[in-house]
Formats: sequence, C-alpha cells, structure tokens
Amino acid sequence: MGIFEKFKTGFKKSASAFTSGLRDIVIKKEIDDKTLDRIEEYLIQSDVGVVAASEIKEIISDSKIDPSKDIADEINIILKDYIVSLMRPLENNEFFKKKEKINATLVSGVNGVGKTTTIGKISKILKSNGNKVMLAASDTFRAAAIEQLENWAKKVDVEITKSSQGSDPASVAYKAIEVSINKNFDQVLIDTAGRLQNKKNLMEEYKKIANVTKKIDADAPHDVILVLDATSGQNVINQVEEFNKIIPITGLIMTKLDGTAKGGILLAVAKKYKLPIIALGLGEKEDDLQIFEAEKFAEAFTQVN
Repeated sequence: MGIFEKFKTGFKKSASAFTSGLRDIVIKKEIDDKTLDRIEEYLIQSDVGVVAASEIKEIISDSKIDPSKDIADEINIILKDYIVSLMRPLENNEFFKKKEKINATLVSGVNGVGKTTTIGKISKILKSNGNKVMLAASDTFRAAAIEQLENWAKKVDVEITKSSQGSDPASVAYKAIEVSINKNFDQVLIDTAGRLQNKKNLMEEYKKIANVTKKIDADAPHDVILVLDATSGQNVINQVEEFNKIIPITGLIMTKLDGTAKGGILLAVAKKYKLPIIALGLGEKEDDLQIFEAEKFAEAFTQVN
C-alpha cells in the first residue's frame, strides 16, 4: 500500500473525516446560499483557512452542478481541482535528485514534529537516487537526539558527523560540510534542536548555525526545510511565519497527516506562503515519507480518483 493510499484509508476510517462531514452538509439537490455558508464554515473548521474557504465557496457558487448527479461528489471534484491548481506549482521533486555539487540542508521545526525521524527518511530517498549523504547531529541539546540520528544513519547506511551533548551545534554543522566537501559527498542534512518559534535565544542559536555554514560555503545552507506537524492545526501558520523571518524557508515537510482529519491545514499554508512542499509524512517507518505530488494529495484529501 502506497503512502497516499494509507492517507486515503485514514480519512475513510474517521467518522469526522473531511468528505464525510461535507456529505452531511450537502443533503439537498441544489446548493443554496445557506448550504454555501455551511460549506465555507466547514472548510474553515477543517483548517483549510479563511481565504481558501472563501475562494472554494465562490467557485462552487459559480459552477453549474447537475442536480441529477451526486452533489457531494460534484463538490469534491471542484475541491480536488482547486487543490491541484493551488499546489501543483509548489511541487519540488528536484530536491531529492542527484546533485552536481555539495548541497547542505538545514532542517528545523518546533519540538515534537518528528524532525529527526524525517531526516532519516529523507536520507533513504536521497541515497536511492545516488546521493552520497552525510548527517550532521547539530541537535546537541539532547543526547537522545544524537543517538536517534545515529540510529537512523545506521538504518539507512549513511555517514554521520557528531559531537558530545552540549557541544556547539554550529561547529558540528561546519565540520560536517567540511568533511563532505573533502570526501565528495552530495548531500549534508543538518539536524537542529527543536525550538519554539517564540524563544529568541534558541532562534538566535539556529541563525548562528546558518551563518557558520556560510564560512565554508557562501551559498550554504542551500536548502532550509521546516518540518510541520499536521495535528498542530492553525499553529503551524505562526511557525512558518516566525521561522521564515530568521532564515528564508525553501521547503516544507508536513508530518503526522495520518493522525488528523484536518489535513486541510496544508492548503492554508500553501495559500498563504506558496512555499515549495517537499514531502509528506504518515508514520514512523523509513518508507513512510512520500515526495509531494499535488494530484495524489488532492485525490487522498477528497477521495476522488
């Protein structure tokens, strides 16, 4: 079973899943203003966001829906088309391809989003595409984080640069890039400590890591990925806002989409920031990370093939 099929199944299992709730609203053979308002409200409750919900409502209002057809199915087709048109420009499978020169990626996110696990999964995909991968254990605040990343390095058979707990995170990142350049690695993935976006001292430490990498390569970090937890709902909007202020984000990965019926938050983020979406995570296993494809996400979200 592919990861998007898992996502689709997850929605089907949930009584409060998006399509089920929508069907409960659309019980008439025609869409009147009251029904349109309820659809918009439901979209907002599903974390789609006010702007996207308003646009979808307007599209439904302007569409000629055949009353002889299943109205809920017709609305889901409209929603699917909207998602694809919004998100297809944000696909970025280039990130995982073999690189011509060193590519240092800073991976960030708040506590508990599954950042280190996600780095392990990214490594496996990169390696399968012929990349020589180095991990940098720059989350030196927790010994468990270093050990966790080391376990992932062994599991997917990639190299790791580490130091002891309490070491300077920036120095670990610097060393990892230095070694990687000397030994012709293609990709360096820098694990950073989970940090709340409103903790100034931690965000300054995060900025320092990026600045230090520039001393060895002026273009580093070449990618800055923010990992988001779908179960956090609207709070992820603020996370994107604050992290993007410190170091411009080049890509997003959303995890735990299997743990919520509100996967619509990805639409809200896409609409507001238009940042590339690198991949989606749906579990703890090493294969539970899927390179983002708008069409497949739209199919899974709406249950429309």
